[in-house]
Amino acid sequence: MRWTPVNPFELGGQTFLLAPRGTTQWARNLRASGEGELRGRKTRRFKATEVPDSEKLPLLRLYVDKWAWEVKGFLEVDPDASDDELREIAPRHPVFRLEFTD
Repeated sequence: MRWTPVNPFELGGQTFLLAPRGTTQWARNLRASGEGELRGRKTRRFKATEVPDSEKLPLLRLYVDKWAWEVKGFLEVDPDASDDELREIAPRHPVFRLEFTD
């Protein structure tokens, strides 16, 4: 088991994880296994489905708006990024839709 700090976020009643540093080892591991755990006040197991690049725009926008102060050097864009700029970085930043199993 490996522990990595992440910033889960919600949009449209669904929970997502975005890899702000790109295709890192945790993103590769989640891509390969398709499941994981979020640990906080309680542990929640989940199944993960990778989001296609064509669906990432609203997720990237929300993530940048919410977390830019923390990940500003990793995402290559700032909160004022245009939609075209976000579409350009989408392939370099995996996003996963989480389905909680507990």
